[in-house]
Amino acid sequence: MKTLADIADNDGTFAIIAMDQRNTLRRMFDAVGEEPTDYAMGQAKVDVASFLSPNATGLLLDPTFGVPAVRDAGALATTCGLLVAAEPSERGNFNGEPRAHRIESQGGQWVLEQGGDALKFLVQVNVLRTTKPGEPDLVGEVVEVVRQVVEDCRAAGVPSVIENLVYSLPGEEKLSGDRKAEAIIESAAVLSEVGMDLLKLEYPGSPDACRRLSKVLTVPWAVLSAGVDFDEFTHVLQVSCDEGGASGFIAGRALWKESIGMSGPQRESFFTEISVPRLEACREAIAGRARPWTEGGR
Repeated sequence: MKTLADIADNDGTFAIIAMDQRNTLRRMFDAVGEEPTDYAMGQAKVDVASFLSPNATGLLLDPTFGVPAVRDAGALATTCGLLVAAEPSERGNFNGEPRAHRIESQGGQWVLEQGGDALKFLVQVNVLRTTKPGEPDLVGEVVEVVRQVVEDCRAAGVPSVIENLVYSLPGEEKLSGDRKAEAIIESAAVLSEVGMDLLKLEYPGSPDACRRLSKVLTVPWAVLSAGVDFDEFTHVLQVSCDEGGASGFIAGRALWKESIGMSGPQRESFFTEISVPRLEACREAIAGRARPWTEGGR
């Protein structure tokens, strides 16, 4: 049976690298004028695994490009756990709002068959949404899908990691400030009631919001980088742990995004001189601050 210990450090904290991007990674290649071929996508993931997994507690990969390429290359450090993203790459919508569904065959047993240690499932829910007559209950849909994912993982003996990204409701401007904090906190509160093993959440924006978040969660959580600049992320980590009781991080683009478009010696230099030190700095930022997952939610 797998547990969160398989993707955590000995002290029960998380230093996980996220490289499960598919559509986002394609757009990153397009932005630098490079064709996002299957080989280029896979090699980008292999390089992240090769350089960063030796100092990470876990590596999050997609099943399409990441897992096969990294497995075939033998690039994952033996000390690093493997999380597999199980959400569909295309996720549908209702009048522009995201909807949730799962692929039943991509469950806990499927993760084990790929050599994985945990399943990650992304949803997008904003519980501040009010369902109007005749509309589907988008919040209820997400909660039910998450419940199915968690129950499936529990039956297979695989930890469930649920990620939520809140979104602006129809007619609203881009979420920010107090409104975004409220959406993150209230949505996390509803999701945590399902009882997943770990929540992967956005930074709610301030020390006060982190304290409010810590009071409503019943499960441990890790903060995601959401593409923010590295310098900002290290501050986010400290506040999330000190004030919000976060158990660590699941960071992606803040660590490796500039490598896209690089090749050969330039890419190797970036990883050794910039990306690896960034990971070390993130680990230093949570050292003595992150709350062990074994202590559960507040």
